Amino acid sequence: MFAFATRRAATSLKPAVHMSVRTKYTLPPLDYDYGALEPAISGEIMEVHYNKHHQTYVNNLNAAEEALDKVRQSNNMENLKSEVGLLKAINFNGGGNLNHTLFWKNLAPPNKGGGQLEGGVLRAAIERDFGGVDQFKNKFNATLAGIQGSGWGWLVLDPTSKQLQIVATANQDPVVNQVPLIGIDAWEHAFYLQYKNDKASYFKNIWNVINFEEAEKRLKAAK
Repeated sequence: MFAFATRRAATSLKPAVHMSVRTKYTLPPLDYDYGALEPAISGEIMEVHYNKHHQTYVNNLNAAEEALDKVRQSNNMENLKSEVGLLKAINFNGGGNLNHTLFWKNLAPPNKGGGQLEGGVLRAAIERDFGGVDQFKNKFNATLAGIQGSGWGWLVLDPTSKQLQIVATANQDPVVNQVPLIGIDAWEHAFYLQYKNDKASYFKNIWNVINFEEAEKRLKAAK
């Protein structure tokens, strides 16, 4: 599913003059109920985040791609001037859709393995590259806390060095040229209804529902 989403994000900027019908994006299914991540993430936040925020990115992405198709089929130079704005909308909403699709898979209820990092290739890589699991979480949370405004924190695999790295992306920019293993949403809509301005507690508690098993699958697939 994620490879498909990445391909769509990459190819959506190419001319679509010959396309008559575009397949529309839809919300990906959740693997758990809204309240399954409590107390780390409230059911209210999950429902609003998924049904409102993510749905808006999906709706706006579909609308922008449809509008871009029409502009490129018009062969009207005046209309073509609107391409820049539409491409920006596609980049922003496409990133929002991709990032959130990865994010939902990043999470799991505690009774289904959430927060549990067993021995394996992921734990070994984290211990190798960060000195230990606690050191990794502390560095990740420091990166999240350093985000100015809205953005995401990511654990990624660098394909050149074959090492794990922690990076931040602004707004809804997706990870580029690296393999995302874990992404944490640092936008206010991800925590404010529950944590208000105490985002440090959100960053701390979300590790109790991180799906390390999914992250390890991504790491193995990348290798």
